[in-house]
Amino acid sequence: MSINSIVVCNGFDTNHLKKGGEKLDYSTQIAESLTKIKTSKPIVHHITNYVTMNDCANITLAIGASPIMAFDKNEVEEVVSFSSSLVLNIGTINQSIIEPMIIAGKKANSLNIPVILDPVGVGATKFRYSCVEQLINSIQFSIIKGNMSEIKSISGIKTSSKGIDSDTNNDGAEDILINLALKLKCIVCATGKVDLITDGNLIYACNNGHYNLSRITGTGCMTASLIGAFAAVSKDSLVSTLGGISSMGIAGQVSYRSLALNEGIGSFKVKLFDNIFNLTEEIIKKEVKIYEL
Repeated sequence: MSINSIVVCNGFDTNHLKKGGEKLDYSTQIAESLTKIKTSKPIVHHITNYVTMNDCANITLAIGASPIMAFDKNEVEEVVSFSSSLVLNIGTINQSIIEPMIIAGKKANSLNIPVILDPVGVGATKFRYSCVEQLINSIQFSIIKGNMSEIKSISGIKTSSKGIDSDTNNDGAEDILINLALKLKCIVCATGKVDLITDGNLIYACNNGHYNLSRITGTGCMTASLIGAFAAVSKDSLVSTLGGISSMGIAGQVSYRSLALNEGIGSFKVKLFDNIFNLTEEIIKKEVKIYEL
């Protein structure tokens, strides 16, 4: 079965919409979820990218959740059973890791634990595409987050990008996202200068962030971890996605504003972790920029 023919996935909840499509106050919901993360310290199970694993663990700790990185097929089911969400990231994918990802994902599905997919560089090689195809055919995802190139690749659309770089051509982006969300029955997010998120009904734009986020390896992977933290405490996958995306964006813009003239990208990264750690309900409500398109 090909990616383009699949019609499975759970965690797709449209209860966040009022009758007539009226938008709720997402800043309040995100802020409340942040407090739940900090008070309950949920476990977020990662099977993720070797390059960014340490940063993903630390950003999960910084937001207030508890990361665990378990990869072996002999323990992933047990680890999933005491976790509150599962993040799968194919950044450093290899054949041996596909089986434990599928085992973990199926176990999470059986326990109604949200599963997040970060399909890093899915269109770069045939192997990566086939791996994501296997994952989507085997696991019911709640949230899929990628850059526009990755979302296009999963949708069966050729892109002009190379490797893990994102396609800058966003023509028809809204239709691409909505169609994929409807087909897979999950939340779909395309990150970029403006992050676009859809539940298959409405498109939301998150306009937080700063260009410096693109100059650090792993901010996308770390964002998936933040989404995993929010998903661990919320049954609403849209709010979880908006929470993770906006938290990274807010931390990025606040970090940039606090840089001294002689500080560069290294200082920015340190401040990024600090500002995730220091994120509060008040900061969320003040800084969040989410619009319904």
